[in-house]
Amino acid sequence: MNTDADFLRVAIAVACKHMEAGDGGPFGAVIVHEGQIVAEGWNQVTSALDPTAHAEIVAIRKAAGTLARFSLSGGTLYTSCEPCPMCLAAAYWARLDRIVYAATREDAASIGFDDARLYAELALPVDQRQIPMLQALRDEALMVFQAWTRKEGRIAY
Repeated sequence: MNTDADFLRVAIAVACKHMEAGDGGPFGAVIVHEGQIVAEGWNQVTSALDPTAHAEIVAIRKAAGTLARFSLSGGTLYTSCEPCPMCLAAAYWARLDRIVYAATREDAASIGFDDARLYAELALPVDQRQIPMLQALRDEALMVFQAWTRKEGRIAY
């Protein structure tokens, strides 16, 4: 039987393999469902020119495709490093049951991957964040929300 440590070692190996191949930063992830790895992901930010292509995001997208569903409940995310705020939010949206990680965010910061600013920004009121946010056309957007509540056959998530 595979343990958390076994699956975590796979995530670390994925990170190492793809980092050495020049595919992106030193991060890897796997998603396990019913004791089996259903997806692997590695950082592809620089190779795919996609700032959202973090290992965890890539693994979540692949797992959803493999399992043919958007809810990954029953699954565990194993990742070589503590997830950044984007990846953590994606894990929540994916309804993953658990996250097991190796290196900490402080470890990542020590090699230039510092997401402390992101954690701090999220705690601030919207009007105090570094990226200005402007709200407009709320009533028009709410009409679409209201239409959604009346839409037959909608899939709740």
